[in-house]
Amino acid sequence: QVQFVESGGGLVQPGGSLRLSCAASGSIFSTDTMGWYRQAPGNQRDLVARILMSGGSTYYVDSVKGRFTISRDNAKKTVYLQMNSLKPEDTAVYYCYARLKRTVVDGFNDYWGQGTQVTVSS
Repeated sequence: QVQFVESGGGLVQPGGSLRLSCAASGSIFSTDTMGWYRQAPGNQRDLVARILMSGGSTYYVDSVKGRFTISRDNAKKTVYLQMNSLKPEDTAVYYCYARLKRTVVDGFNDYWGQGTQVTVSS
């Protein structure tokens, strides 16, 4: 079993900030990547940002570059998403994910958190 604890979502005014966090736990041998997707009503789930747990290389979708920052704490198997200058179009359910191996013989697979709502509105 792999469990995720996500926190930090909520309601914020345009221009405001939120910090999401996601901690993975359970039967985990190795974690390759952690990150965040988001899904607005009627839309598909899209990648927002991801980070390699070894080395810390990051990727951001163009629409959040310069506003969002992803970081990680390897020892805690935790990923953070600092979201600044939020816009109404950032409103969505944000899902944490991790690409990991549960045992030494497994391949890497993606596991998902339950999602946290972010609403940007005045």
